[in-house]
Amino acid sequence: MKEKNQLLKWSKESYSHLPWREKRSLYRTLVSEIMLQQTTVGTVLNHFDRFISEYPTINDLANTTEEQICISWKGLGYYRRARNLRKAAIDIRDNFNSKIPTNYDSLISITGIGEYTANAIISIGNDEKAFALDANLERVLSRIFGLKEKKGLRLQKLIKKEVENKNISFGRIVSFRDLNEALMDLGRVFCQARKVNCDICPMRTICIAYQSKKPLSYPEEPVNKIKKYFDLNLIRFVNIKNGKVLGYIKDDDEWLSGQVELPTFVMSTNDDTFSGYPKLKTNIESNVSLKTSITKYKINNYIVETNKTKIPNHKKYQYFELDINNVNFATTTLKVLKKINVIE
Repeated sequence: MKEKNQLLKWSKESYSHLPWREKRSLYRTLVSEIMLQQTTVGTVLNHFDRFISEYPTINDLANTTEEQICISWKGLGYYRRARNLRKAAIDIRDNFNSKIPTNYDSLISITGIGEYTANAIISIGNDEKAFALDANLERVLSRIFGLKEKKGLRLQKLIKKEVENKNISFGRIVSFRDLNEALMDLGRVFCQARKVNCDICPMRTICIAYQSKKPLSYPEEPVNKIKKYFDLNLIRFVNIKNGKVLGYIKDDDEWLSGQVELPTFVMSTNDDTFSGYPKLKTNIESNVSLKTSITKYKINNYIVETNKTKIPNHKKYQYFELDINNVNFATTTLKVLKKINVIE
């Protein structure tokens, strides 16, 4: 089909330079697909080559520590992905002789690899028949096929049925790798969730959503998909002693698990259910602050430098070396320390 060929041509000409596409391997596909989940291509571009040079093989990844891989993951966010990637590497080393399998059942059995990543390795890494169907492709294909259905399993089943139909707009699929990547590019550039550029999209002439003149209405949003944001005011204490900073390691069931945070307390919030940090009634004032955000919270971080003000005791508090390469400081902790010129 001419539209599909135009799509593939545009994708190759525009994005074949991406490092995980230039030098193909199952390992590089695994790493890039984990990185790209919930993270933009631009952000991953800033970290991928460095990460691969640090961990060039599955064994290098499997043999590192959880703390070190989280340090190497800095700037990519959602650190659970880093821990899952390491778990997958350990499983592949121990149970698959350090070779990434290419069949679905084996892939899905690996700790840290889910349905999407398994299909991405099959289709993109090995160029075999599979669709790496994430929210991005789900949106794009629902628009092309005109499937006005709420996001979720039913929509995914309808999409898979359309893809398997020999009479669909794609015609005969020669390379599932090329098609998967081209559709990913399409969703990132022309067919975004809340913005479309249909007039220059290579698939517009066969896209049912475009023909409807209401492309943003595909797919239907779940009824309760209105996201509410909360304000969160935190006070963060910076206590330096003998060149070390006071902090604590977050538990597995907490935000930023495994990372080092400064002593942090809630001053106020309009979320009555929030329990991420203990509350602290204080009349301490701070003239230094910075704004951050995480999930549904817009955060004002008020910074207090102190060696005198009494901080509530916490059995997990300890002093950490100010070594950003070997201590897994949380991103906000680093921002606070840079803000007050403790580190560069």
